[in-house]
Formats: sequence, structure tokens, C-alpha cells
Amino acid sequence: MAGSSSEKLDLIVQKIRPFPDFPTAGVVFRDICPLLKDPKALAAVTDLFEEHVRQKHPEVRLIVGLDARGFLFGPLLAQRLGIGFALVRKKGKLPGPTVSVAYSLEYGAAEAEIQEDAVEPGQKVLLIDDLLATGGTLYAACELMKKQQAEVLGCLVVIELKDLKGAERLKSCPVFSLVQY
Repeated sequence: MAGSSSEKLDLIVQKIRPFPDFPTAGVVFRDICPLLKDPKALAAVTDLFEEHVRQKHPEVRLIVGLDARGFLFGPLLAQRLGIGFALVRKKGKLPGPTVSVAYSLEYGAAEAEIQEDAVEPGQKVLLIDDLLATGGTLYAACELMKKQQAEVLGCLVVIELKDLKGAERLKSCPVFSLVQY
């Protein structure tokens, strides 16, 4: 997609639709569906992630996407970079031998898992998701990567909700967010 980084970012922001009081009163849900529906906006997301990764993490060898919206952006970025893509899913969704980690969410507990052979020891990886809120899911993915002896270079998110301080939970893992609210 042609255009400057600021033009691309403006397009992305325009396509993120706020829904006040969803799923509960007082919460503003940031909907990325209009962004996905617009090929130029989706290309802008991929372009900006690619620019960041090529500048800051040229040594990356694997993009790891988080269930489920990391699956939307991760393969596009991995393809652009000419590297592989791996899935972190909710417990029980992957076939074959897996490695899992339990983690807490603001509303309960969950488990995330990855196929045992998805990541090689020492492999340099970047994690990707659509949103960083409290950081629970990304933190769990970082813990999974530690179990796999991978080197996490950082986390990529389209949207970061700064007030929820999720990046603080990921202190050892730098976070790159396109849009912050």
C-alpha cells in the first residue's frame, strides 16, 4: 500500500469502531471488523508491522499468533517476512502432543497451548495479537515460549488499552502497538 506511515495509521484508526457498553456497562469495545473488511486498511496494518519488524527485529524466524485474532494478522506478516507462523490456542484445540500453561484472566482462569514441535529451542520469535488489555494472554504465550526455550523478541498488537496496564505485565517483553487508547 502506498502512503506514509502516518497516513496508514490514520486509516487504521478510522476503521476501528468503538462500541460503548459492550460487553458490559462502562467498557468501550474496539471492533476491528471494519479494518479487516477494507483491503487497504488491512494492508496498512501489515505494512506497519512489517516496517517495525524489519527495522527492530530482522533476526526473527517465527511469528506466533494468539487465538484467535492473532491468526488474522500473523500469517500475513509471516508471509511478507518469508518466515513461518505458529499457533497458540486455547487448551484442547490442537492435535498431537502439546505444551500448555495456565493463566488468570480478569474474569477467571484459562489455559493456552502450542504444539510441542511448533517452536525450536533458541528460535527467535515475535508474538502477535489484535489487542493488549490486561496482558494475561500475551503473558501466557511468553511463558509457553520459555517452556519451549524460544527467545521472545517482542509482542505486536494492533490496539493497546493503556489504562489496563497490560504492557507492565510484560516487562521483559517489549510491546509494539499501532494504536493506543
